[in-house]
Amino acid sequence: MTKESSHPARAVGAHRVVVIVDENSNPFELGCATEVFGLRRPEIGRDLYDFRLCSPEPRTLMRDGFFTLTGVADLEAADAADTLIVPNRPDTEVPRRPAVLDAIRRAHSRGARLVGFCSGAFTLAEAGVLDGRRATAHWQWADSFRARFPSVHLEADVLFVDDGDILTAAGSAAALDLGLHVVRRDHGAEVANLVSRRLVFAAHRDGGQRQFVERPMPDLPDESLAPVLAWAQERLDSPLTVSDLAARATVSPATLHRRFQAQLGTTPLTWLTGERLALACRLIERGEFRFEVVARRSGLGTAANLRTLMRRETGITPSAYKRRFGPQAN
Repeated sequence: MTKESSHPARAVGAHRVVVIVDENSNPFELGCATEVFGLRRPEIGRDLYDFRLCSPEPRTLMRDGFFTLTGVADLEAADAADTLIVPNRPDTEVPRRPAVLDAIRRAHSRGARLVGFCSGAFTLAEAGVLDGRRATAHWQWADSFRARFPSVHLEADVLFVDDGDILTAAGSAAALDLGLHVVRRDHGAEVANLVSRRLVFAAHRDGGQRQFVERPMPDLPDESLAPVLAWAQERLDSPLTVSDLAARATVSPATLHRRFQAQLGTTPLTWLTGERLALACRLIERGEFRFEVVARRSGLGTAANLRTLMRRETGITPSAYKRRFGPQAN
C-alpha cells in the first residue's frame, strides 16, 4: 500500500499534523487520523490542517501483517509537527524504537501537541512525557499500564483525556471522539459539526463518558433514544427537564436514565447541557455576540450561566470564544 504523505499545494501555513507510523501499528486509528485531519474539506471551503505521515523505515508492516505502508516521509518530518500523533500497537509490551521515542521527546520539548490513540498512551509513557500527567488508554490494558507506569495518572473509564498539550484516547472509536474534540478546540463547534456530519459520527461525546457502553440487541418495542434526542435538539431553547424527556419517550425518569447510561454512557441532564452548550458555541460562531441572547436561545438561561459552563467545558470565556471563532476570525 502506497500513500503520499505530504500535500505541497495544500493548507499553506496551516497547523501541521504529523502521524508517526511504526511497525505493527493499528490501521484503524491511522484511518481515523487521516479522516479527521488529512482529507480535503469541500463542506467547509478550506483545508483545516497540513497533514502527513512519516515512519522510521521505508517499508512499515502494519498490524498482523495486513499490509505494508510505503511512500511516506521519514522520521525527520516529526520535527516539523505542530501536533504529533504517536504510534499505537496491540503488543503493548514490545519496546518502542529509540528513534521514535527521541522524536516524541524532541516534539514535546519544543512545545508541540502530542496525541495518543488507544495504546498510544504506552508510547507516550515510554517516552517519559506522561510522568505526573493525566492520560487514558483502552480499559483492557489499565492494570498493565498502571503496573508499568505508576507515575502516570491513568483515568481508565473515560473516552479521552485532554491534558493541555498531551491528549490521549481510549479504544479505537474514541480516536474519532478525540479527533473531533481537537478540531473543535482548534476551529470551533460549527466546523467540528460539519466534519462530524461528513463522518456520519456523533458531533460531540464528552471525554468523561464511559468507555464501555452496553449495546444489547433491542427488544420490541424499539428502545432507541434517537427519536427523543432529535425532538429535544429542536427545542433546546425551551425549559426542558429530564421529566420532559422521559414523558416524550413515554418512560419513567429512572428508565430514561438507565437507557442513557446504556446507550450513550452519560446522563440525560449531562447530555442536554452539552447539546445546549454546543448550540451556544455555534450561535457565537455565526455572529450572535449578545450573550444574553445566546444563553436564552440555547436554553442556558442567563449570560452568567453561559459564562460558567463555557469556561468549565471549553476553558475559555464567551468573549474569548468570540474573538477566536467568531466570523471576524475567519
